[in-house]
Amino acid sequence: MLRIAIDITPIRQKLSGIGIYTLNLIRALQALEFQENFQLTLAYQPSLKKWLKRDLSFSGNFPIQNPIYTLPIPVTISDFLSRFPNPILSNLEAYLGLPDILHGTDHVVYPCKSSFKILTIHDLTFIKYPQFTNSIVKNTYASRIKRCLKWTDLVITFSQNTKQEIVEYLGVESDRIFITPQASRYPPNYLVQNKLKQLELYGQYDFSQPYILFVSKLEPRKNIITLIKAFNLLKQENRIEHQLILIGQKGWGYEPILNAIATSPHTDSIYHLDYLSDELVALFYSQADVFVYPSYYEGFGLPVLEAMTLGAPVITSNTSSLPEVAGDAAILINPHDSTELAEAILKVISNSQLRQDLINKGKERAKLFSWKTTARETLKAYRTLI
Repeated sequence: MLRIAIDITPIRQKLSGIGIYTLNLIRALQALEFQENFQLTLAYQPSLKKWLKRDLSFSGNFPIQNPIYTLPIPVTISDFLSRFPNPILSNLEAYLGLPDILHGTDHVVYPCKSSFKILTIHDLTFIKYPQFTNSIVKNTYASRIKRCLKWTDLVITFSQNTKQEIVEYLGVESDRIFITPQASRYPPNYLVQNKLKQLELYGQYDFSQPYILFVSKLEPRKNIITLIKAFNLLKQENRIEHQLILIGQKGWGYEPILNAIATSPHTDSIYHLDYLSDELVALFYSQADVFVYPSYYEGFGLPVLEAMTLGAPVITSNTSSLPEVAGDAAILINPHDSTELAEAILKVISNSQLRQDLINKGKERAKLFSWKTTARETLKAYRTLI
């Protein structure tokens, strides 16, 4: 029986992209475990703060069936140890029952002796666009990945664009890179519960007003300032009645974004709702007049797929992996051009037929992606090594 260990350290209380991927991957693998004849174990590394407090418990607070084994050293120390030849990291597989496959889901995998090592690389922002990352990521991720690649047997990523970048920037052979596209956290038949009153209390937002929606972390790479400029232009020149809703945690470099909101002449029509539950985010997706995702760069672009799944017409960038995800089911724009973005938004919100066509195409497009497929493609990648 194939023994697989997966690092679930990225699964935290408030899930972001890497945590969403990791959680949904293991849930989909769990559903295949008996049928596909493999045994899944899960590894968790505590933070330095928890480690010093001797609290090694997994704090993701999500229902996970398989046993979770806590590795005895925190993330920061294992990252430091990986820079030097030593026997400590290579012996970590003993804590996991000597698995056949060890899968690192967040740009790192341990140099274990007996296991085949799999490394998931989500994107290369820190190499291609260092101006969009904080100093810690910029200074550590590239060197850490290059170290890990010395002992990595296979790389997993999510798009053809990112695969080509890994070949170009990291020198990994193409046949060592597997593409396993992600999927929406919402299934195609997801039932959106009516929680308008709760949302109105939370965000003080009047749902009788139509709105333009953005969902993701607030950080420079997401290009939210260009979206705000486009919104200002539409308010000024076309006097649209819509409001702009931004849902997401504050990420690195969020201050100029909040400043752009505060200094907008239409600041009273712009709402930042921070982190919301999956159910509440789904409600916003489902009632949006248009979902806009003008990101400069993505390794996949999960919010685009989520919006399509829940019936929001999509406008997104014509760069990086986003056209692969969107296909012909979205309007693609130049993320550097706020006027082009404004024109695209105006087309969608003023043309009901175009809007409905995008909704229909988006729902069909979203059906091409599922976490079950992601899990099966991941298993296929594992088995190329056995």
